[in-house]
Amino acid sequence: MKNVAFHNLGCKVNSYELNIVQQNFVDKGYKIVPFDEKADIYIVNTCTVTNIADRKSRQMLHQAKARNPRALVVALGCYVQTGEKQVEQDDCIDLAIGNNRKRDAVEIIEAFLEEMGQEPKENGRNSEKIQVLDLSKGCDYEEMSLTEAGEHTRAYIKIQDGCNQFCSYCIIPFARGRVRSRRPEDIYGEIEALSKKGYKEFVLTGIHISSYGTDFEEEQKENALLRLIQNIHEIGGVERIRLGSLEPRIVTEEFVSALSKLPKICPHFHLSLQSGCDATLKRMNRHYTAAEYMEGVDRLRSSFQDPAITTDVIVGFPGETEEEFLETKAFLQEVGFFEMHIFPYSARKGTVAAKMKEQVEGSIKKKRSKELLELDRTQSVLFRGKFIGMTEQVLFEEAKEIEGSIYQIGHTARYVKVAKKTEEDLSGQLVSGKISGAFGDEVLLME
Repeated sequence: MKNVAFHNLGCKVNSYELNIVQQNFVDKGYKIVPFDEKADIYIVNTCTVTNIADRKSRQMLHQAKARNPRALVVALGCYVQTGEKQVEQDDCIDLAIGNNRKRDAVEIIEAFLEEMGQEPKENGRNSEKIQVLDLSKGCDYEEMSLTEAGEHTRAYIKIQDGCNQFCSYCIIPFARGRVRSRRPEDIYGEIEALSKKGYKEFVLTGIHISSYGTDFEEEQKENALLRLIQNIHEIGGVERIRLGSLEPRIVTEEFVSALSKLPKICPHFHLSLQSGCDATLKRMNRHYTAAEYMEGVDRLRSSFQDPAITTDVIVGFPGETEEEFLETKAFLQEVGFFEMHIFPYSARKGTVAAKMKEQVEGSIKKKRSKELLELDRTQSVLFRGKFIGMTEQVLFEEAKEIEGSIYQIGHTARYVKVAKKTEEDLSGQLVSGKISGAFGDEVLLME
């Protein structure tokens, strides 16, 4: 049986999908080997969110072909979906499979290999190199289900695919297509099966989970995401529910009030911001103002004790003046996030923003990024410091040797990393204890 090597690029959704592809190969009897070893088949699950992501995808595909020129090199996913011309011209790529076809990757690859062994047709190839669906038209959610999660204690559960937002900087609606929501019964079945295997924490993820259910029949649309969360809360074995990135507009009084009544909900909310300046938000085609965003933050803080609020910020978006940047920085200071993911704006070919005038110079983006990274570090240390002296429950995940001693490492419900000095294996256990201090800037210590 052939050896197969996998490499994943990009988001948690990509990781979830590749785990299932790998699972399908194992079920068929293939042997999985590390990507840096010689394999018969290399599969790269690509990303296209930025031009840099495109380049990394190409690099990994070329590395695979260089490692074994006789291997079948397969490009999977988003880069394939948006870059058909480049993929077709790339001799290092033998086969390319787009999104919404990953479930069938094993069968597509086996059929391709079988036809390669036959007499070639007139065009020199028996089957198409690129197999891509048109996701701009209506299509069904591609149902796939994990039997083993990539992590030992935490399982990411994909609940939807696609996005209808069309932010001016983003290529994802073209790579992933329109919103497609997964059937609730399939989600419940996957979680029930994984919980029986000992998984305690479930992270609901997708391309735009705030849109979950918007493609359902009219009577099922209203509060679809909230109903889903409430029903997951009742599944036996589920100890924690963590939500993926949310749009500020979904954080209504009704939504937050209902979540606050569910004790398994982790008080950790990632609210996508991108900018604290209304003029910049408008150019980004984000459908809220900074004031509306703050209203959502206030609702969460009124209903949850010290919730961890995290966000994404794009620095140096086209047309961002020094005044607009300072407005954003002041807003970030006012909110006081637990963590911020700071991204210097990177023009993505094919988006509206890439064609905008007044592109910001790289040196200015670098300077502004540095300022916000310093702010992020300061705010993160302050947030973690709130819990010193308090009793917290930690889901432990792994053991690490630090400065000659063994520590068990895990996260609180707010996703604050905690270390406990002990050689006892606590992986997969929820343990309560007093936080005695800080272990550097990013880790707290449990007694």
